[in-house]
Amino acid sequence: MALVNENYLKLAAGYFFPEISRRVNAFAAERPDLAKEIIRCGIGDVTEPLPPSAIRAMHAATDELANRATFKGYGPGTGYESVRAAIAEGDFRSRGIPVADDEIFLSDGSKCDCGNILEILAAGNRVAVTDPVYPAYVDANVMFGNTGAALAGGGYEGIVYISCTEENGFLPEVPDERAPAPDIIYLCSPNNPTGTVMDRPLVEAWVAYALRHRAIIFWDAAYECFNRGGAPKSIYEIPGARECAVEFRSFSKSGGFTGVRCGYTVLPKSLHAYTRTGEAVALHPLWTRRWNTRSNNVSYAVQRGAEALYTPEGKREIAALVDFYMGNARVLLEGCRQLGWKTWGGDNAPYVWCKVPDGSDSWSFFERLLREARVVTTPGAGFGRCGEGYFRISAFNSRANVEEVVRRLGAVACAV
Repeated sequence: MALVNENYLKLAAGYFFPEISRRVNAFAAERPDLAKEIIRCGIGDVTEPLPPSAIRAMHAATDELANRATFKGYGPGTGYESVRAAIAEGDFRSRGIPVADDEIFLSDGSKCDCGNILEILAAGNRVAVTDPVYPAYVDANVMFGNTGAALAGGGYEGIVYISCTEENGFLPEVPDERAPAPDIIYLCSPNNPTGTVMDRPLVEAWVAYALRHRAIIFWDAAYECFNRGGAPKSIYEIPGARECAVEFRSFSKSGGFTGVRCGYTVLPKSLHAYTRTGEAVALHPLWTRRWNTRSNNVSYAVQRGAEALYTPEGKREIAALVDFYMGNARVLLEGCRQLGWKTWGGDNAPYVWCKVPDGSDSWSFFERLLREARVVTTPGAGFGRCGEGYFRISAFNSRANVEEVVRRLGAVACAV
């Protein structure tokens, strides 16, 4: 008799973002006359073309695959060496951060890695997440068996929720030392969904906390390219972080690779976890074995495209893309503030986090914006209990659409 993984049966509902799509599609079917007017600022999907450097590199790689003399078959499970070297040098060593080439692990995206990393750790670790939180962190731990049952009103037994609210600026405060310490801590900066950024003293406090408790921080830096305010872009800027942190990065937003798929994880050789008898075990060899056993990694052409982003031209093209999306974020942020709405993010992140202005719940306001303004946002309740009463607006769109969104929001605000 084949047995099912019963952890999947604990999942409280369908994944959050497909539910948004379902509601939008239902409205479009109900009102086909308005379907073409819908502007999607919900899911954080990029809209602008790939950087020319990446396109040229992928074309060249495809031409290599068309020639027997330059054809490539299976690649290294952890990524091609030249790509890993370009990343380690371009994102870390050039900024004075000591990361070795073989501490870079290519993958099809940070969303996958933040769940896959659990495979080299024991089930039953005490996991902490911020609230609001990117839901993939939580769902991956439910599937892996690190939680209990779903709780009424949201959340799961066994997870430590770090409340991020208006009172603390939607930033994660280090727990009271008297509380049981978590073993794994998910942190995201710039944050998805709130757009807030952790400053150096706060990151230093978290690193010190993790070192004291022999915990591991999973540092999600998928949006680091938007962080231009001086706050840490990498957790490895903090002394001691190589002994307590794994960092996840993505080309989805910086290089527009949401559909191409490429990201990477940094796992230092100095990072350890422990057996139940207290013996330290280096995680780098385990993560290497995991990739070599279970993956042939990202396609050759995609890796060449990612490598091209580190050329002088590629860096300029990424900077231009980031400038464009952050220009959109400023339009949204200023527009919402002019309406008198309370906002966070939007200055070092491509998301604007808003308080629902009429006091309704976030799903009700989502429906109102969809039906009255034909604008798709993301209801905060989907990110956790502390997200209720707020909503997220994505800056990933054309400038014309963003300006139209602000106009339509203004029309709804006048009717509130």
